[in-house]
Amino acid sequence: MNFPQLTAVAAQVVSAAQRRLPAEVRAAAEQVPVCYEPHPNAAIQAEGWEPDILGLFVGHPHRGELAEGSPLPPQILLFLENIWDYAEADETIYRDEVRLTYLHELGHYLGWDEDEIAERGLD
Repeated sequence: MNFPQLTAVAAQVVSAAQRRLPAEVRAAAEQVPVCYEPHPNAAIQAEGWEPDILGLFVGHPHRGELAEGSPLPPQILLFLENIWDYAEADETIYRDEVRLTYLHELGHYLGWDEDEIAERGLD
């Protein structure tokens, strides 16, 4: 699939995942934009992130304090070509991984740490 196709599928998956969230979580999820990128850019990699990461939450968490060192608004980044590669070009696996990666990064937006995300089965 090409990037526009990957984006269309990912947007459908994210929308469906949001509809399945409990109402209070869904309301928070609708406040954070999801951005679709092919790969992490040079600035993200310069911060120490691996070039093959699947997703990233940036900005301040929901109900969190604005961080002086974080000029970016909160957003979830999904790196679709990385997810496609991870899924070995299998659309079913791709859909599952987009959903899981989105929910994982949403957990970070909600202020959950890695242990809390794992407890909820989002790792």
